[in-house]
Formats: sequence, C-alpha cells, structure tokens
Amino acid sequence: MGSSCFSRGNKKTVAFLQQYLKDRKLEDHVTLKGAHCMGHCEKGPVIKLDNDLFFYSDQQKLEALLDKAFNVKGA
Repeated sequence: MGSSCFSRGNKKTVAFLQQYLKDRKLEDHVTLKGAHCMGHCEKGPVIKLDNDLFFYSDQQKLEALLDKAFNVKGA
C-alpha cells in the first residue's frame, strides 16, 4: 500500500490476491491486509506471508509463490 508499491501496480496485485483467495476458497482461512513500507521499496511490490517477505515481478510469479505457500496442487 506504500506509494512505491502502489506506483508499480499494487492496485492490480490486491485485486489478483482477492480473486486468488476467492477462487481457491481460502477467504475464510487467510487474512489479507495492506501495509505501508516494509523497507524494500526498490524491490516492491512486497508480499509478507507469515513472517517471510517475498518479492515478485509479475502475476505469474506471484501465483506460483502463492500456490507453493498454500500447497495448491500442481505447484
């Protein structure tokens, strides 16, 4: 939600995350919330899963990251 991540397309990222969770029926099991600067502006957008930070460059890589994190079949 920080300005650097937002300028790099974070609005699309949030929409993608919401749809990803909905499609996989994870909405009741995952808390999705925005955060401001995590100190890695040059690498953003940044995703924090539990206590781990992840950096990605496109939605395909984000989807693969989420599939692995949520143990989605085919990942």
